[in-house]
Amino acid sequence: MAGTLFKKVLVPVDFSACSDEAFRVALQLAAAVDADITVMHVIDVNAVDAFNRLGLLAVPSDATRQRKRLRHHARLRMRQLLKSPSDGRSIRRIVVEGTPFVEIAKFARGEGVDVIVLGSYGGRSDSMEKIFFGATADKVVRTAGCAVLTVPLLRQRTRKDVVL
Repeated sequence: MAGTLFKKVLVPVDFSACSDEAFRVALQLAAAVDADITVMHVIDVNAVDAFNRLGLLAVPSDATRQRKRLRHHARLRMRQLLKSPSDGRSIRRIVVEGTPFVEIAKFARGEGVDVIVLGSYGGRSDSMEKIFFGATADKVVRTAGCAVLTVPLLRQRTRKDVVL
């Protein structure tokens, strides 16, 4: 083969179990094809603003401090995620604010990303936010302009699942 199939891998994360699984798969893919990997978290400003209008997160005068806290929390969670084994591979990390699928697609196009690996809940969700704000994975597939690998959250096998 003259070139590598994927040179740049983007992994959007929301710090859920599903995105942890996608991150694990992306690490394996990047190692297999010797690709660069970027982990991205998007602070969903539309969701934050909606919650603020309802008075659920912060009063309007505290919005700036709240966004700073969200960015700080995202950076801490990103560091925690990147502590997992990565075979010594350098991993770029980025935290941005915006609408998740828009920011993911914009970054992918701007950086020439070859494949996006992200978690897909497949209709299941442990978060009200996922129910109300739609499936980001579906929107990324339609708008990314590159290959998208969706990784479902696989439940742990039990003894009943094992066929003898």
